[in-house]
Amino acid sequence: MATVTYKLPPLPYPYDALEPSISKQIMELHHDKHHQTYITNLNKALEASVAATASGNLHDAAAQLPAIRFNGGGHINHSLFWENLSPASSPDAQWSAAPKLQAAINSTWGSLDKFKAAFGSALLGIQGSGWGWLVKEAETNQLRIVTLANQEAVVVGDIPLIGVDMWEHAYYLQYLNGKAAYVDNIWKVINWKTAEARYTESRDDVFKVLKANI
Repeated sequence: MATVTYKLPPLPYPYDALEPSISKQIMELHHDKHHQTYITNLNKALEASVAATASGNLHDAAAQLPAIRFNGGGHINHSLFWENLSPASSPDAQWSAAPKLQAAINSTWGSLDKFKAAFGSALLGIQGSGWGWLVKEAETNQLRIVTLANQEAVVVGDIPLIGVDMWEHAYYLQYLNGKAAYVDNIWKVINWKTAEARYTESRDDVFKVLKANI
């Protein structure tokens, strides 16, 4: 059984492209160090799991599952996160770039401002580290806001549309303990074009970024 080796996906924009909402220093550390560490540890755990399985050591293979889940979640979350951000000056960062999603958000929450308020409240309510996501239910197409602890990923049932990283490494160097300011400013660099594509595409299409870097 061959082991799949994952690679760090390149950012779709320069490191300083999201300033002043997210600094160049944070983007360099976040992408090159934090995301790369998740990938490195994921590859090690997958290799160990495959070797143990091939040797018939089910207990050793099973022992790798927590590392695969945590680091695999870190890789999935960050790969989606980079793509749902965009320079504020780009047409992709305009609310008008997501007409179908816009209609669904207005239908669910009443307006973009009310949606942002609900999402922001959920993000700031996360205790410790975690993620907030706007998701579409695969069965009903209904929109929901979900929060997940640590590096749990949206991998069962729902389709992730917009994710926001609430780990301290995503904002602390710039905002210190000002999480609310980070949450307010990240809306300036949300890639609504990508969110629209995720809303209209299949679940497999949304996760295709993972297959592009193996």
